[in-house]
Amino acid sequence: MLSTINCPTFLIIALWALTATASKAATTASDIQREYERAARFGSSEMGGLVDHSSVNANWIEGTDSFWFQRSDGKMIQYVLIDAANGKRTIFSDPGKLPKSKKKQQAIEQPSSISIQPEWHVPKSSVENKDNNLWLRDSDGKENQLTTDGSQKKTYGKPEPSPSGNYFVCWKTYQGDNALMYSIESSPAGSLRPVLKSYVYALPGDKVDTHELWIIDSNTKRIFKAKTDIVDWEGAPQIRWNRQGDKFTYGCTSRGYRRERIVEVDIATGESRAIVDEKSNTFIYPPARELRYLDSSNEILRTSEQDGWNHLYLLNKSTGEVKTQITKGPWVVRRLVSLDEINRTLIFTASGKDPDEDPYLVKYYRVNFNGSGLICLTPGNREHNVSWSPDQRYLLDTYSRVDQEPVTELRRADDGRLICEVERADITRLTASGWKKPKPFCAKGRDGNTDIWGVIYFPTKMKFAAKYPIIEDIYAGPQGSFVPKTFSAQRAQQGLAELGFIVVQIDGMGTANRSKAFHDVADKNLADSGFPDRIAWMQAAAKKYPAMDLTRVGIYGTSAGGYNAARALIDHNDFYSVAVSVSANHDHRTDKVWWNELWMGYPVGPHYIVQSNVTQAAKLKGKLLLMHGELDDNVNASASTMQFVNALIKANKDFDMLLVPGGGHGYGPYGQRRMWDYFVRNLQHREPPANFDLSAFAEGRIDIVIRTENQLDPGELEAQSTRYRRHIAATETDRHR
Repeated sequence: MLSTINCPTFLIIALWALTATASKAATTASDIQREYERAARFGSSEMGGLVDHSSVNANWIEGTDSFWFQRSDGKMIQYVLIDAANGKRTIFSDPGKLPKSKKKQQAIEQPSSISIQPEWHVPKSSVENKDNNLWLRDSDGKENQLTTDGSQKKTYGKPEPSPSGNYFVCWKTYQGDNALMYSIESSPAGSLRPVLKSYVYALPGDKVDTHELWIIDSNTKRIFKAKTDIVDWEGAPQIRWNRQGDKFTYGCTSRGYRRERIVEVDIATGESRAIVDEKSNTFIYPPARELRYLDSSNEILRTSEQDGWNHLYLLNKSTGEVKTQITKGPWVVRRLVSLDEINRTLIFTASGKDPDEDPYLVKYYRVNFNGSGLICLTPGNREHNVSWSPDQRYLLDTYSRVDQEPVTELRRADDGRLICEVERADITRLTASGWKKPKPFCAKGRDGNTDIWGVIYFPTKMKFAAKYPIIEDIYAGPQGSFVPKTFSAQRAQQGLAELGFIVVQIDGMGTANRSKAFHDVADKNLADSGFPDRIAWMQAAAKKYPAMDLTRVGIYGTSAGGYNAARALIDHNDFYSVAVSVSANHDHRTDKVWWNELWMGYPVGPHYIVQSNVTQAAKLKGKLLLMHGELDDNVNASASTMQFVNALIKANKDFDMLLVPGGGHGYGPYGQRRMWDYFVRNLQHREPPANFDLSAFAEGRIDIVIRTENQLDPGELEAQSTRYRRHIAATETDRHR
């Protein structure tokens, strides 16, 4: 048959086919190069520069109810004066024409607590620590040695005098193991020899410092041990004297975070009693704890999750009994901002009080000590952030969401009444670049009832009817919630999406800032990582957004998120197929004591072993890239990643690894680019551009024009490009093309 084809014609067809194939390959390489450039830009700080009027830096004029702020849109600078009494707005082009201060007034960032402190007297004698032992110096200068058993491993702390000066209190510390962790700096500056580095690093189960309370009677020169339990966690507690100076209190948390106490000690006898003794079968969450002593009324204000939600309680200090549960309901107190002991009011932040809104959105509230008069000072279905006038009569509320740009309003601090809108962000230039807002999404979790919240980042140039791999950015550490709630034009997740992925972030069960039951899923159970909720959420999202391809799902995370990412390929490799694990604590027995014992409990038990990625390495399936900095002193690379590597090798598992010389915790531009490459190769099966230099974009040194996906004529595109380049040149003169 070949002989029947005209030879010149055959050659022409063959050459045409080869040319077309080469052209297609060249176009593909060029396209993916442009995708990387676009991704780099969309994840860079330049995007933030395209948002105008996003914040207000208020300068309050002393002695007045007025403040001014500077606003700029990249073309001109204005100075806006606001009269807070009536909301009147005046604009100046010359800052020299702004009103001057009328009197001296000290500004503060937020309301401060108003309370009365006990009076103190200067001791007639003193107790000092010399050579790890205690010495009493009389008023006449004579010294008396009180202790002789002090040593480097058994030390007496700094003595603290009572208000009368007749007694001193100090903690005697018995040192723990103080065991060392090691790392090797392979490429130290100025030397070819690697350097061994060491640092104290306690692991779960290690013997830690414990503290014993001692009392010194300066009149009788008697020293005696107080009748209190050994404090075995969180260091030597701070002593707080009562108004009379005959008793003091201290707070302590037991090792394992299952018990929290406020202990009162009689200074003359050393007798003690627990004013508050809260116990829990699961962890007591430290970031939720707030504690204030109200000396004038002999009360204590504290937070507790004892009813299943974090709320404020007012206690009788003498008995420890609850006088009033100030806040209650299926919502969470996040932070005590201030309290006024005289007027018996307080301001706090909370989330979840409005049942039809995202339960993580933070708002500010005022309430009376007796629980009456609860007022929301910052209404609106947004995340709120507040600054205060120096006299605390006004507040500036800047609110936004991931899908709604910031607005700043001026309100009265007593009742939250709106005075005026101060500023509204303008994202015209941002949207002209092609940028699009991420989408919040809510779906039911593993139980079919609990709302799970997250956010989705779509490629800004999505093709109709196309399918896109999903990548989850995970951090399931129980110390917080991590899905962003505020507006930002610059997010690394959007940069990754520009490469042709749909990127998601989710707060599954086991993370914080919801009910205690929601949080307790993580108790002694970090391996869970909320995966059943995350998978159900993505499945629900794919029903709403069919472009999400559930057959190609990747995951990445750093630190605890790195543990989660690798765990996905161990426990859920039927759903996740590609993972990038960065600076991960792969085994909770070889990571920092405080973080792991808080969630996994104390003492160390068999559950530590089965939830280790190291011991479960043989179950891993899928493509895994491990990255770690060799000098990471947060999560030690040798104790964590390299032990996991050893287990993977023994299990004959394929994996990829990048150990970064001189690197610390996390990854820089090079590591981020390698992560991009890994997902492009293994989820899209495309070859990324060779040696793409992401550091140039991270440093903001390259100006690549981003063009909108809208069908604009070439003249308008060029005009947009010109305006953008002028803006960059005016604001950052060190840029070059």
